[in-house]
Amino acid sequence: MKALTWQGKRKIEYGEVPDPRIDEPTDAVIKVTSSGICGSDLHLYEVMAPFLDAGDVLGHEPMGVVEEVGSEVTGLAPGDRVVVPFQIACGSCFMCGQGLQTQCETTQVRDHGMGAALFGYTKLYGQVPGGQAEYLRVPQAQYGPIKVPDGPPDDRFVYLSDVLPTAWQAVEYAGIPAGGTVVVLGLGPIGDMAARVAMHRGHRVIGIDLVAERLERARVRGVEVLEYADDVADAVRELTDGRGPDSVIDAVGMEAHGSPVAAVGQKIAGALPDPLQRKFMQTAGVDRLAALYLAVEIVRRGGTISLIGVYGGMADPLPMLTIFDKQLQLRMGQANVHRWSDQILPLLTDDDPLGVDSFATHRLPLAEGPAAYEMFQNKRDGAVKILLSPGD
Repeated sequence: MKALTWQGKRKIEYGEVPDPRIDEPTDAVIKVTSSGICGSDLHLYEVMAPFLDAGDVLGHEPMGVVEEVGSEVTGLAPGDRVVVPFQIACGSCFMCGQGLQTQCETTQVRDHGMGAALFGYTKLYGQVPGGQAEYLRVPQAQYGPIKVPDGPPDDRFVYLSDVLPTAWQAVEYAGIPAGGTVVVLGLGPIGDMAARVAMHRGHRVIGIDLVAERLERARVRGVEVLEYADDVADAVRELTDGRGPDSVIDAVGMEAHGSPVAAVGQKIAGALPDPLQRKFMQTAGVDRLAALYLAVEIVRRGGTISLIGVYGGMADPLPMLTIFDKQLQLRMGQANVHRWSDQILPLLTDDDPLGVDSFATHRLPLAEGPAAYEMFQNKRDGAVKILLSPGD
């Protein structure tokens, strides 16, 4: 089959890989009809190279049609239309019972001390072939795939794989009080959708980004927008009675602009041989923390910061005195898809309150995936959300 594979830093290839098959009785194989490029995929494109091997199949935002199921998969049948969550979870362990599917005890990658396995996301998360491909093997298919109705286009449902539950959890973790204000840092796909979810719940939303098209996209949906600049913290305080917002959602993560020291660290890591790169990444502070530092600065005293942008360093310096003195709460982590999917599904109707039907800025054939990665990385052509179609 055809798939997108990682071949090196900033090098994605479209080519032949082995067809997936049923390896375990809890497996399924789906024919992929749509697959998104996630903002966190760009971390693989740029920063997380030490944890990838040439030929790794990328992608963790797929949906499609069931082709085949293992003998212990009783809730699915060939022909079912499904969305596949980005994490692989069993649904029956202690952690899944707590609604913490990204900590699933059945699929935890213990060799690296990490949580549940993820599709297409490095050795740290199990090196499981991903969904930017024509077909996908789905482990733990007795629980993972979410059945969706036939009829509406894939755009209606594909974001259940990652974008919607990630944005939903970001807002949940932000703990925004009734009538409160939240600042969303970064208006890429997750930040944009988090802003939509927060507004749907009746909160005041202020969005901050560097890219004019992303600011305008949020503004037309009612978000108050600010362009990132050195004085943006003062601008936020002017809009919030001098004290700052109740909550901040950091939807930027490890590659934030305005972090020159960490940027140098990332470049140093990229120049080392793979074993040394891995050691450097695991023991050094290589995240660009400008967004997190800004969140700490602007949130009001007693407020909450929700971290949903991906961070990857193991020794990042944090302003603990300020965090403690301001009595801040921090919540973070990979989204637990099944925990939120039942609350999200009723919103995926023809009324489309979250604007999912028109959320994608680009839909391209899978064969154009390498160019799509480059466009998304460079924020060209208004790229916010790219969906790939293997059948085109």
